[in-house]
Amino acid sequence: MLKAGVLGAGHLGKIHLRLLQESNRYDLVGFYDSNKDYGKEIAAQFGYRQFDTIEELLENVDMVDVVTPTTFHFENAKQIIKAGKHLFVEKPITSTVEEAQELLQLAKDYNVKGQVGHVERFNPAFKSVKDEISNTMFIEAHRLAEFNPRGTDVPVVLDLMIHDIDAILSVVKSKVKHVSASGVSVISDTPDIANARIEFENGCVANLTASRISLKNMRKARFFQKDAYISVDFLTKKCEVVKMKDAPEQPGDFDMILQNAEGVKKQIYFDNPEVTENNAILDELETFADAIENNTTPIVTLEQGAEALRVAKLIINEF
Repeated sequence: MLKAGVLGAGHLGKIHLRLLQESNRYDLVGFYDSNKDYGKEIAAQFGYRQFDTIEELLENVDMVDVVTPTTFHFENAKQIIKAGKHLFVEKPITSTVEEAQELLQLAKDYNVKGQVGHVERFNPAFKSVKDEISNTMFIEAHRLAEFNPRGTDVPVVLDLMIHDIDAILSVVKSKVKHVSASGVSVISDTPDIANARIEFENGCVANLTASRISLKNMRKARFFQKDAYISVDFLTKKCEVVKMKDAPEQPGDFDMILQNAEGVKKQIYFDNPEVTENNAILDELETFADAIENNTTPIVTLEQGAEALRVAKLIINEF
């Protein structure tokens, strides 16, 4: 089993600690949190071992899970990589693209594995339809959340929209050609609501909206391609695949038939795949263990995390 340590024992850090302890792929060694008094409370409440320094933690582990605020990701990750330890880092990978690029080079230099915590890649609804998404030409994504002070230290693009940016980049096999966007700061010092239009070289267009001042929660993406419409509800973990095919000469009484202006008839049918329930955070951590032990490529690489950040920064720069 891989010996794992965690940096940061806040809201999300506590979830990672619990899952690493439950996992049969890892041996949770302990954690480090810069707030020593808070760390003592966590250690006393849950029985985790608290380390006094990051250096002491690094001496005892094979892999470190970084769940600290984004502003600390770069320095934390750099220290971990230089210690020769494998790195799992929450999204966004770093605060700047330049920092992300430096981490990519360091990971190569020190021959360590790295994965970024873009958890929606492991959402069971998205996993079940990902292979159906091919040559999609229009994408619409909405990620709306009720206001929560946690996370408002960064623009909503880095807080929420980056989830959809990464998911979209994983299915559109083309380079980003142009980005346009607008954002508004309502409560925070940084934009709380944003809309972005991403145009790809192959002609695909993605329209993304993110808000952290909504009256309701929503996390939906819709993918449109020739003869198919695919909907993913990341919140309810449900999906829908609607396809079209040439209509039969003798349609059944309950067949749904559309006819265009040229007289071409198409039959609409549902081809919804089965959604297998999972714990997405546990899945991403355990697939990283697979990559380390089998010397394979992680599902969400540091390079992909850096590209999601680059596109997010292009959007932010449009404000």
